Amino acid sequence: TITKQETFVAMLNRFAPEKMKEFGKKLFQKKITLREGVRGVVESIPSCHYRDMTEFINDKEIREGFEELLFFLKDADIPFIIISGGLKDSVERRLESYMDFIDGIYAPSIDASGEFLKIVSAFEEDDELVAKVRVMDLFSYDQSISIGDGATDHKMALHSTLVFARDRLATFLNKRQVRYVPWENFLDIKKYL
Repeated sequence: TITKQETFVAMLNRFAPEKMKEFGKKLFQKKITLREGVRGVVESIPSCHYRDMTEFINDKEIREGFEELLFFLKDADIPFIIISGGLKDSVERRLESYMDFIDGIYAPSIDASGEFLKIVSAFEEDDELVAKVRVMDLFSYDQSISIGDGATDHKMALHSTLVFARDRLATFLNKRQVRYVPWENFLDIKKYL
């Protein structure tokens, strides 16, 4: 969502291309959940590749207006929480220069102490590696705003007061006739707010 390119899928395709093909086929056939597929792919990768994986996101371009939105939210005293299906180390590494404007990052961690990577998620539930609604429930708020674009954002969007959606998330919400605000970049979101 934050980077222009879908970095997590691209990273998995680079480090586990055969498992990604297998995962994609099984997911399309509805033989596995997204959580099962992602876990299967990530945990097939030898731990010796983890450093390269965390560095993979370094040069990925951030979507236009991200910094401006963060400044706007900070000035308005609106907390900005990232709830990601990507790897926490990668997200933190790429957003390091923005950390003063981010009030929390919730994403799966990796245990690279064994021969193969192991996903560690405190919010794993049903078909989600990170149950985003459970993370939302950690906070007290009158209104919630979600910004998303993919399959991992479905449940969060359905539990939010205001939803900014694009791509697969917009398609999902259209099918369910759920109201949302379309967006292309973070300047659109800032302008709307």
